[in-house]
Amino acid sequence: MAAVRWQFWLGFSFFISVVVGAIAGAVSLYYLAMDANEVPLKRLVVQGELHYLDRTEVRQALAGEPLGSFFSADVDVIRERLEAHPWIAQASVRKEWPDVLRVFVVEQQPLGHWNEQQRPNALVTRDGEVFEVDKTEIDVLLPKLSGPEHAVKETVEQYQQVHELLELNGHTVVALTLTERFAVDVELMSGIKLHIGREGLLERVQRFIDLFPTIIRHKTQPIDYVDLRYDTGVAVAWKQQ
Repeated sequence: MAAVRWQFWLGFSFFISVVVGAIAGAVSLYYLAMDANEVPLKRLVVQGELHYLDRTEVRQALAGEPLGSFFSADVDVIRERLEAHPWIAQASVRKEWPDVLRVFVVEQQPLGHWNEQQRPNALVTRDGEVFEVDKTEIDVLLPKLSGPEHAVKETVEQYQQVHELLELNGHTVVALTLTERFAVDVELMSGIKLHIGREGLLERVQRFIDLFPTIIRHKTQPIDYVDLRYDTGVAVAWKQQ
């Protein structure tokens, strides 16, 4: 009986040592995986078509806080940190073994300036999203859009409709204002202002396009504005000498 008990305790002790060793190994592996110094992310690869940003700025957006190790780095948190940058519209992040963090960045695509007098750093996208940046990065001519802050999307929609029709007929919109009563005023690159009003937007713009050759044939002074807020016809004001 003594030999049986001795064998039992020997086997039991061996089993306990195996379990303890496995637990100790798992704990050690866990802390190893969580330790950024043991499995560090050594390379940051930035991808995407960048016009207003450079890759250094993308890296700087992640420089404020540690990324963690390959295993502990949270790609969702990193994505949120990137998308907090005003020029970054969308970002995707993935880890590649053994030490690579790869990010793909989509830039904001500005459609125009937004309420420039009140918000000198504000731009607006085609989707009606307003964001504020250092405008020294802007190297293209963008129209100036103004409107109520609660009607950004409506202002953008009005601009897109008017701009498309006028551009097809050789006119370039440099500014559009949507009033609190949702009336539309437009300024063209030629310096002509169009008072379009609230109703029949495209019909009134088309009326201007149709009458423009006649108007410029009879002009004696540069055109100041064309008032289209009539059921038929237009009113034309000339600039004074």
